[in-house]
Amino acid sequence: MSEIATNRKAARDYHILEKYEAGLELRGTEVKSIRLGKLNISDAFARVDRGQVWLYNCDIQTYDKASHTTHEPRRTRRLLLHKNEIMKLLAQTQQKGLALPVLRIYWKGPRIKVEVGVGKGKTHGDQRQDLKDKAEKREAARTVANFNDKHRR
Repeated sequence: MSEIATNRKAARDYHILEKYEAGLELRGTEVKSIRLGKLNISDAFARVDRGQVWLYNCDIQTYDKASHTTHEPRRTRRLLLHKNEIMKLLAQTQQKGLALPVLRIYWKGPRIKVEVGVGKGKTHGDQRQDLKDKAEKREAARTVANFNDKHRR
């Protein structure tokens, strides 16, 4: 599994409660653009609509060397999930405050997979607390490393 793109904004803005792996329905020029790294998922999210899960705001730039057929960069793309997973996602997104942000896109063998999370939005206080916790962990790791360095000699 090699990673193509990661949405770091999703971890900052949401408490991720559950993760789902989905296939992605693409056209040939879209796959070639992804291979070149022309992909942006910072604003991407999924939505359940008419019994299918759709990917919105995933920006895959057009392939420069394509002939007369190209794709729309921000078109909605279908995510491939099992029916029971779609029903679970539909039930979870109907609850107040839950969304489906895209966490990452990666290769799994010859296929491109999307990791979608069920997330509850964070408030500013939650985000600030996360930053404080991160800083405290970093400081504790430094202290432990310094202690170990002094006692090894």
